[in-house]
Amino acid sequence: MRELWASLFRLDPLTVPALPRALRAALALGLPIAIAALLGQPHLGYSAAVGSFAALYGGALPARERAKAVPFIAAGLVLAAALGVGVGWSRPLTVIALAGVAIVAAALVYGFSVGPPGVMFFVLVYGMFAHIRAISTEIVALQSLGALAIGSVLTYVIAILPVFERRPDAPTRQLREVLPRSGWDDTARLLFERTVIVALVGSAAGLLVDPVRAYWIVAAGVTVVGISAARTAIVGRGIHRMIGTVLGAGLYLLLVLFPWQPLGIAVLLAVLQFGIELVVARNYALALVLITPLVLVLTGAAAGEFGSVAIAGERVVDTIVGSALAVAVSFVPLRAFRRAA
Repeated sequence: MRELWASLFRLDPLTVPALPRALRAALALGLPIAIAALLGQPHLGYSAAVGSFAALYGGALPARERAKAVPFIAAGLVLAAALGVGVGWSRPLTVIALAGVAIVAAALVYGFSVGPPGVMFFVLVYGMFAHIRAISTEIVALQSLGALAIGSVLTYVIAILPVFERRPDAPTRQLREVLPRSGWDDTARLLFERTVIVALVGSAAGLLVDPVRAYWIVAAGVTVVGISAARTAIVGRGIHRMIGTVLGAGLYLLLVLFPWQPLGIAVLLAVLQFGIELVVARNYALALVLITPLVLVLTGAAAGEFGSVAIAGERVVDTIVGSALAVAVSFVPLRAFRRAA
């Protein structure tokens, strides 16, 4: 507990340069919103900006290797969003498909050693677009899906830019080396099994309580449980996520006091994303202080609910529930954990 408390106030050293990754991620998020705002279609810009999540995968890879990996991530996010649009009209179907998205994404993420941020964004994007379909017409949802596809192409162009890279002549690995098959070793199997439990239990809880919020519970849970096999790391990550989310919700409530225009939101989200990428590997709780308002602003703006105070409170509760579920699942005596230990 002493070490966990200290970790909340400590910045761990960086193992790879964060500035290039932060610049690419900020540009990929802010640029689609700015372009759409200038064209008079800001609501489509928010949906397009969701494609920027693909740029968060493989951020430490050289540009030529990112060029091979990012299209598969982007395609997965678009497919998850398309499924959300397809089933979003039905709350029971939305929750059932939620568990399926999380499980399939986990099988691919762990089966091909994708790495952080793991399963979370596939769940988040699916839930966002299912919610858009639930509160709008099919035409509006399809327009948002098309904007996401366009944003994903823009994200790809930005992601492969060799920003500040000093190794243009380094050997380029093949795709099978960039995304290698894990062979389903004990660690990969354990992470997958835990994610499946979180997905099923979290989806069931959402079906019983509030299907609209189920994807937030699952997204929080798979993020906590799906990065490390060690229980101590999961407990620490869960506490970091709870504390960071509470503080981040407070920051969101401060931000919505100002009358933001679409271009201002583009700059705000780009700044938040830039800060996240600089600190996420150094202090997870601090990163969540920035991640929480970013996700609340982006998802709220995309769904036309930007500025809702009630949503901030709901997200805090959902995150606490999902994180607590992940911590509890880490103590389930799975056989893979005993072998990995």
